[in-house]
Amino acid sequence: MRIRRANERGHADHGWLNTFHTFSFADYYDPNWMGFRTLRVINDDLVMPGKGFGTHPHRDMEIITYMLSGALEHKDSMGNGRVIATGEAQYMAAGRGVLHSEFNPKPDEPAHLLQIWIQPDELGVAPRYAEKSLAAAETGKWHLVTSKTGRDGSMAIHQDADLWLAKLEAGQKAAHELAATRHAWLHVAEGRVTVNGKALDAGDAAALDGPGTAEVKALEGSQVLLFDLN
Repeated sequence: MRIRRANERGHADHGWLNTFHTFSFADYYDPNWMGFRTLRVINDDLVMPGKGFGTHPHRDMEIITYMLSGALEHKDSMGNGRVIATGEAQYMAAGRGVLHSEFNPKPDEPAHLLQIWIQPDELGVAPRYAEKSLAAAETGKWHLVTSKTGRDGSMAIHQDADLWLAKLEAGQKAAHELAATRHAWLHVAEGRVTVNGKALDAGDAAALDGPGTAEVKALEGSQVLLFDLN
């Protein structure tokens, strides 16, 4: 198990945006951390009230946003317009090209979110959009957020990448079995946990190769994302 500590990440404070980069992104470059398998970006973003990302283009990337707190108003060239609230996940396939903007509509509360990019298994696909609410997700178990096929109510994406979310109260455990040909990236979004006995704080991450088990135990109220990748 390889551990990536929160304080080792790239960081940029733009005033309106305070962001930490798990992998190389924008002006942060580290050849040792260009991504993990098909997982290319995890940005831990804090967007100030009334601020946001102006309209900009993307293409050939699977983009997932998970709201930890606050809200984010999304608009795109597909005609979607929606305020994404705490506990909601948003998916956008940029495909052959899409324009979008993200804006914090709250006048007095920052928006805290994880921006995730996954490399697609096919280029030039038609852009598409989906949402999934995990605000009321049961604690103490894994919930499937994305998958290749959209199984079990997850959002279908253009990659063999299962994204799981666990909300854990102090003392709760959740175990994930990793097949022999699979690889996991586990990101602690909030709280403090142990992963196979190793303590991880918010922003920390761990990489594991199958076969094996990733057992997560919460030392306090926590949210953990686990990417099961080919």
